[in-house]
Amino acid sequence: MTTFVALDFKTADHGRDSACSVGLIRVEDDRIVQRVHYLIRPPRMHFRFTHIHGIRWQDVADQPGFDERWASIQPILREAAFLAAHNAAFDKGVLHACCDLYSIPRPSQPFVCTVQLARKTWNLRPTKLPNVCDYLGLQLEHHQALSDAEACARIVLAANQSLRQH
Repeated sequence: MTTFVALDFKTADHGRDSACSVGLIRVEDDRIVQRVHYLIRPPRMHFRFTHIHGIRWQDVADQPGFDERWASIQPILREAAFLAAHNAAFDKGVLHACCDLYSIPRPSQPFVCTVQLARKTWNLRPTKLPNVCDYLGLQLEHHQALSDAEACARIVLAANQSLRQH
């Protein structure tokens, strides 16, 4: 199996460039080899989604912005064949918007969506992250970036194992 990174962003507001948290799980040879969570200071102080993820401006005001965090995030993505996320269009949009805001070249890896993967592999509906985790018996602290990212990594691993068995 190839190397991949599962990731999950939390945003402060409706702007895709408002990442306030990211969880990253690096998988090599079917094993999780790195778990990282970063708080990120978004470009605006206004938080609309604290009720979902619990992160407030006070939690991130002294944290590095995405441009400074990139030096720590980029090496985790290096040589990954793909990036995985649940509802990947959202996380891809956040990653690209944050890169664009700071004129950082976008990562070139394709995204694998674990919503689509779960539907294709197990014909699951509904496919919200808690539904897929319940089906697979995975632990989940929903809306915590590191837990959501690890669940995505484990969904990819379970789907690959399922495909190998058929």
